[in-house]
Amino acid sequence: MRRSNQALVDRPAPTPSSAGTPNRPVAPPPLPDYLRDTYTWAYLSDFGTRFFDHQLVVNTILWGNARRLIRWACSALRPGQTVLQPAAVYGSFSRDVAATLGPQGQLTVCDVAPVQVALTTRKVADLSTVTVGLHDASQPHGEAFDAAVCFFLLHEVPDPVKTAIVDALLASVKPGGSVIFVDYHQTAPWHPLRPVMAGVFRFLEPFAQALCRRDIRDYASNPQQAEWRKETRFGGLYQRVIATRLPT
Repeated sequence: MRRSNQALVDRPAPTPSSAGTPNRPVAPPPLPDYLRDTYTWAYLSDFGTRFFDHQLVVNTILWGNARRLIRWACSALRPGQTVLQPAAVYGSFSRDVAATLGPQGQLTVCDVAPVQVALTTRKVADLSTVTVGLHDASQPHGEAFDAAVCFFLLHEVPDPVKTAIVDALLASVKPGGSVIFVDYHQTAPWHPLRPVMAGVFRFLEPFAQALCRRDIRDYASNPQQAEWRKETRFGGLYQRVIATRLPT
């Protein structure tokens, strides 16, 4: 992964040249089927990237809770840390995390979709403490970070990919480091938005309902390698789970 003083999109490495054949760039890996089939409208289309990447839109989707949820995620981070953000997030999230880490910190933002990498790169181009690159969240980085913050990603992937992402993030933080998950959760029975969110999950977020039935901890292949803390807010609609990796 690129380490530089300016946030620039990683360029594909050239392939080894053969006799008389010039080097050609390696194509990025194919997008996951679930992303193309389910979320092209939101994350890959020109309409989606233009419409959704505004803090007002993000706040509306999160029922006015965007700032509170971002602060909730950032409150588990400390200035000076090296932090992994495993997927692009619409709105101001990456800039807010970078501000939390301060001038001595380092934020690495990754995404599996080149269009999201390019979009994030433009948003943080003036921040020398942020790097952006193409990477699949289900693949570990190798104990490189003090913390990782996974903000509303798990509800967008199928269960086997949830497991791969949880495992990869735990493997990407140092012993004693933490992975912070902020995502949807099962609401209380009395919650007025319960039927509304059931419709949203059914028609727009088909992988989200699983988080209402199963704890994030249960997706880890080896949950005993971490200490897990879970909190919920807004009548149970949102959860924050902090998994602190235990020394090996």
